[in-house]
Amino acid sequence: MRLSVIGTGYLGATHAACMAELGFEVLGLDVDPAKIDALSRGELPFHEPGLSELLVKHVQSGRLRFTTSYQEVGDWADVHFVGVGTPQKAGESAADMRYVDAAVTSLAQHITRDALIVGKSTVPVGTATRLAGLIQATRAELELPGEVELAWNPEFLREGFAVKDTLHPDRLVVGVDSEHAEQVLRQVYAAPLAEGAPWISTDFETAELVKVAANAFLATKISFINAFSEITETVGGDITTLADAIGHDPRIGRRFLNAGVGFGGGCLPKDIRALQARVSELGLDRTMAFLNDIDDINLRRRDRVVDLAVQVLNEGAVEAPSTVLPGQKIAVLGVTFKPDSDDVRDSPALDVANRLFTAGADVAVYDPQGNRNAAGRFPRLDYVGSLEAAVTGADLAILLTEWDEFKQMDPAQIAPLMKHRAIIDGRNVLDAKAWTDVGFTHAALGHRFKLSIDEETAE
Repeated sequence: MRLSVIGTGYLGATHAACMAELGFEVLGLDVDPAKIDALSRGELPFHEPGLSELLVKHVQSGRLRFTTSYQEVGDWADVHFVGVGTPQKAGESAADMRYVDAAVTSLAQHITRDALIVGKSTVPVGTATRLAGLIQATRAELELPGEVELAWNPEFLREGFAVKDTLHPDRLVVGVDSEHAEQVLRQVYAAPLAEGAPWISTDFETAELVKVAANAFLATKISFINAFSEITETVGGDITTLADAIGHDPRIGRRFLNAGVGFGGGCLPKDIRALQARVSELGLDRTMAFLNDIDDINLRRRDRVVDLAVQVLNEGAVEAPSTVLPGQKIAVLGVTFKPDSDDVRDSPALDVANRLFTAGADVAVYDPQGNRNAAGRFPRLDYVGSLEAAVTGADLAILLTEWDEFKQMDPAQIAPLMKHRAIIDGRNVLDAKAWTDVGFTHAALGHRFKLSIDEETAE
């Protein structure tokens, strides 16, 4: 079997390189000639651990090639994976399906043999059935030879672990309409199946819902612990201990119960909004209404970081940020939405950095991988090339992305570089005592902020 992958963004490029690693000949397609030229030279346009090496390896071996021609893809491949984006529509919550529709239509117009089209993009439920009809109608109108089927195979990639998640998936879900389509996909995924990866064969609708259901659940879990962090910030308590305690319950589990600045990225925020939009179209407005609260809790965490910066810099005073931050240098440590990635889409860290700037602060940003992409979105911030450059002369440092470089900071080395010793832990990954022992004011989301000198005692 020969495979094609339509769309060479994060999902498509990862899938193409990993399928080549599994032994297939793969042809990647994109409508952007510059992207295709770069990939053909073995140059990856984003950061993902381990992927660049696979790309270079299989471009050099000839197993992985790239093209802009649907005609070439249609004549050559037996299985076509569609991995184009489904961004949120401008000014709306719904997913923009233009790119998926265009990719599938172009394939239907150019395939000249028996083939299987496999959707991997995250789409609203009902899309696969609609596209299956589109494929048949398009081919019938053009009187094209060959039988072309559709299947849906959602991706479950974690940025930073995408190569592992593709080569050694924790489950394989396929939505199929025939035994033949399932058997073709079993051949494609023979290697992970031989390792024992769970295989879930189902209908189109279930396969479409699995990805958005998983993302909605994870978003709910994150916002749940962040809602409790709002309580502990008000009355006191240790949000990390609370998460540990409930996480021991096997019905709950500890993962994704880390209180902090919230979730972001190109999937969770847009997917929960698109899900709400789709169920509303189905007349089920109340079914996913709770996701509005999930989204709201998540966005409030960003406001809280700015409020906490105001409190720390003004010794507990709570005033409008626009009146209290002018001229104060704040070191923002991390702007990607998660570590081991250069993705700043809907990043809470980058949003906070921009809000601090808007509030009048002098913001120095350092991220091991994300500076370039962040500068493309918010060029007005001051992007620096090292941790030391960010914190030197700073009145406050704020950790917003939990890169190992930041988790492993030595407070004794950071202290003499800063103008004032103050740090906010937006991810609850620092040892508070280690920082306070060298004279830092330490604040963290989920913990009640206290002045170093109690006001009553001072009186």
